[in-house]
Amino acid sequence: MRTFALDRPATVAEAVGLLAGDPAAQVIAGGTDLVTLMRDGVSAPARLVDISGLGLDRIEWLPDGTLRIGALCDNAPADQRLRTEFPVVVEALRSGASPQIRNMATVGGNLLQQPRCPYFRLPEFACNRRNPGSGCASIAGDSAKQAIFGASDACVAVHPSDLAVALQALEAFVLAQGPAGVRRIPMDEFHRLPATTPHIGHSLRPGELVIGVEIPPRHHGRRSHYVKFRDRASFAFALVSAAVAVDLRGGKVAVARVALGGVAAKPWRALDAERVLAGRPFGQAAIDAAAAAAVNGAVPRPDNAYKVELVRRVVRRALTELGES
Repeated sequence: MRTFALDRPATVAEAVGLLAGDPAAQVIAGGTDLVTLMRDGVSAPARLVDISGLGLDRIEWLPDGTLRIGALCDNAPADQRLRTEFPVVVEALRSGASPQIRNMATVGGNLLQQPRCPYFRLPEFACNRRNPGSGCASIAGDSAKQAIFGASDACVAVHPSDLAVALQALEAFVLAQGPAGVRRIPMDEFHRLPATTPHIGHSLRPGELVIGVEIPPRHHGRRSHYVKFRDRASFAFALVSAAVAVDLRGGKVAVARVALGGVAAKPWRALDAERVLAGRPFGQAAIDAAAAAAVNGAVPRPDNAYKVELVRRVVRRALTELGES
């Protein structure tokens, strides 16, 4: 491991100043992703900014019902109201990693974790995300776990976060503080599709620091659910996951949200599935139609075509279980 400078700012403003003054500096808190990348020679920052002492570890409910989760909250929140108002968030967090890692990892780090693409994490392979312009070894190699939505000729990796998928379904916001002040970034705009710049995975501006997540009050938050399909029962990333949320009025779907994980470089909003559900009785016919519509626009590769049918089944299961709850 290469030597590096370590800064421990006492305030958010000080941290923002350090990041703005050194664009190559990297943030560290729980360290559950970055430390492994440094250990494996994938990342070698010359400066780390340790934000673990900034006090951004509170869950706060505002008078209007808005929820704010600090960026340094761990991935095992013990907040009963969160379980009631937004069960999809708790379910998504519980499906990730191991209990030890969930107690160490932070909310901000969860959203900013790097892809689990084996070619990204093995420096001997070409990877445009790790080394821009070097190529994508996965395109000619094994892409069985890669994207079926939004991929490009430069990158086919998927984002690994479960939490991000739940937040996408709830239309949450990422709170970022930078030299110009605090900015609310819609969840759908926080992660970027690869296009020709896969090394830029998020929309943070230079010097900006994620300070938390905000979920406005949502009628469909209480009726929400997360289903994750993976290679093994625990401590594995999603092959496909679905976060679903439905608000019923008079027996019909007034609002539906369907977000997919494990299928794109960002949590993928299945808008056609949502349109199919809207205005219909929340029964099997609507659920089947939504599951079919969820794969509209999918562009699978030869070795990940199985994900198309898997998306249909995971969405159908998530909506069916939600209807039975």
